[in-house]
Amino acid sequence: MTEVQFMEAALIEAKKGWGKVGANPMVGAVIVEGDKIVSRDYHKVFGGPHAEVNALNDLGRKPADEAVMYVTLEPCSSTGKTGPCTNVILESGIRKLVIGAIDPDHRHRGHGVDLLREAGLDVTTGILKEACEDLNLIFNHTATQEGPFIAGKTATTLDGKIATRTGDSKWITGEIARADVMQWRRYFPAIGVGAGTVLADNPSLTYRIGDVVSCSKRFIFDRNLTTLSGLSDLNIYNDEFKEKTVIVTHESIEGAEAFAAHGITVWALPTDIGAFWKTFNARCIEEDVSGVYIEGGPGLMGDLLSNRQLHYLFAYHAPKFIADSEAASFVGGQEIATMQNAFSLSHVQHALFGDDQLMRGFINYTGE
Repeated sequence: MTEVQFMEAALIEAKKGWGKVGANPMVGAVIVEGDKIVSRDYHKVFGGPHAEVNALNDLGRKPADEAVMYVTLEPCSSTGKTGPCTNVILESGIRKLVIGAIDPDHRHRGHGVDLLREAGLDVTTGILKEACEDLNLIFNHTATQEGPFIAGKTATTLDGKIATRTGDSKWITGEIARADVMQWRRYFPAIGVGAGTVLADNPSLTYRIGDVVSCSKRFIFDRNLTTLSGLSDLNIYNDEFKEKTVIVTHESIEGAEAFAAHGITVWALPTDIGAFWKTFNARCIEEDVSGVYIEGGPGLMGDLLSNRQLHYLFAYHAPKFIADSEAASFVGGQEIATMQNAFSLSHVQHALFGDDQLMRGFINYTGE
C-alpha cells in the first residue's frame, strides 16, 4: 500500500466522528508496521481522547521500531480538555509520522510538527491535504475567523428553479441526494430556514441515525412573526424537539411573548440589518453554535448574500427543468451587470447521487 492509501484509511476512520465531536475536528489515525495497518481509530466524542491516543491504546503494546503513524490533522501540542498528543506520540516510541492537514489555528499552526521534528521524528505533511481539510469545514472556519460558519443549501432544476409557479417543490431531487442532505444536517450544529419555507413546507428539519430521529438547533428567521398564526400547528413549534427551535426576529416586533409562552426560544435582534447579523453571529458564539446550515428560500438567501454572511454553498441539481419565468429561483435581489462580477465558488467539490449532482464550495464575493 502507498502513503495515499494509508491516509485514505485514516480519513475513513475520521469520518466515523461525523456529527459526534461538536466544535472539535474530526480526526482519524492509523498505525502501520511493514505494509500492514496494525491499529486504527478516531476522535469519538467532544472532550474525549484524540485519534492518535485511541490508536496507540488500541495497539496495546509498544509500536515496532519501523512503525509509522498516519493522522489526518496535525497532532495537538497544547493542553485543553486532554493533554498534548505530541507528548503521547513521543512517549510511544513512534519515530515516523505522516500528516494530512496542518492545524489552521494560528496559535498552533505547525507547532506540533516543529516539536516532533525537533525531537528527531521523521514528519511528512500534506498527504491528501485537501481531502483532510475538507473534512472539517466548520472547525477550519472558527479557528481562523470570528462568528459561525454559515452555509446555504439549495436544490434546483437545471434552469435554477426551486419550485413551480404554484409552489410545488416535492421533490426536485431524488432520495439519494436527500439522504446526503440529512448527513449535512447532522454535521451542522444548527439549521436555519425562513418564515416562507416554514409556512409553505411545514418542515421538521430532522435527521435519522439508524432508527433514532434527532435534530440540530433550528433557527426560524421570521422578522415580522408571520408564522405566529401557525404556532399551534406547525411541526417545528410542536414536535418533541421544539425546545431546539429558536425564532430569530426583530426586537421591535410585537407577539414574541406568545412564542416564549409556548416554550419556543426567541432571539430578538436589532432592526438595522447590519446590526442584526452582527448580533446574530455574536449570539451564536455565546451559545456554542459554530455552524449554521441554511435551507432558506430566495429571500433569506438573498439577504445573506447582500450582507456577505454566506460563506459556503451546497448546490444540488436535478436533471429536470421547468422553463417557466414565473417559477421561483433559489436566490435573487442582486444586481450583477457583468459575468466578471458574478458570485463564484472556490475549492469546489463534486459528487453524484443517482442522477442528481452536488456542487459545493466557498463563496467568492465580487471585489474580493
